[in-house]
Amino acid sequence: MKVVILAGGFGTRISEESHLKPKPMIEIGGKPILWHIMKEYSHYGYNDFVICAGYKQYVIKEWFADYALHNSDVTFDFSQGGKMTVHNNHSEPWKVTVVDTGLNTMTGGRVKRIQEYIGDEPFFLTYGDGVCDIDINKELEFHKAHGKCVTIATVDLAQQKGVLDISEDNTITSFREKSDSDGALINGGYMVCNPGIFDYLKDDTTVLEQEPMRQLAADGELKSYYHNGYWQCMDTKREMEKLEELIATGKAPWIKW
Repeated sequence: MKVVILAGGFGTRISEESHLKPKPMIEIGGKPILWHIMKEYSHYGYNDFVICAGYKQYVIKEWFADYALHNSDVTFDFSQGGKMTVHNNHSEPWKVTVVDTGLNTMTGGRVKRIQEYIGDEPFFLTYGDGVCDIDINKELEFHKAHGKCVTIATVDLAQQKGVLDISEDNTITSFREKSDSDGALINGGYMVCNPGIFDYLKDDTTVLEQEPMRQLAADGELKSYYHNGYWQCMDTKREMEKLEELIATGKAPWIKW
């Protein structure tokens, strides 16, 4: 299965790096948070990634273009015109497709633009600015069992994210914007989608978290997979520092590899 990661928005100014690179490329523990998210999926055996890029998308492309070189032992023989020999490659077995989905495209529009890379297969979908310790295989099993179009990992945190009203059989009955501390479960990203989701995405102006999600909920095609473990987005400098501290102290819950 492919893993689609939304990494194209302008994001928030969480550090002095924000004007130089997309937020998913801001580093925690010496690696972009995008890399950490990819390692999470790779831990469960999913190594085929489609990155929905936009803002400063060339930064993402250049980083991956040099990734294998930076993770290899290399001999440069300038007596032979600068011949380069790679002795050992320590990089992951990833296939990474970076797609320029437009500078001002909304989240749903970005997903719509990568439809040709997905085909008729189910796929994972997540955001490029948050980590968690969810068991991805268990979520996939849950998704296959209920047979609906989309599964969203839901978390119980007071964040400004999409709020979900959920019935007893884990069907999401409504998808709305969060008001201050209303205590409801929120959208934690880490979704599993059937290709039918593309029917709910119109064009570049489509915001995934608005009309598509509301319509999926109205159609009974949206299911909740409750995650009661660790989850953290990186919207502020304080949140970035919190993630950095967890890595530095060896207590990062999402690092299972």
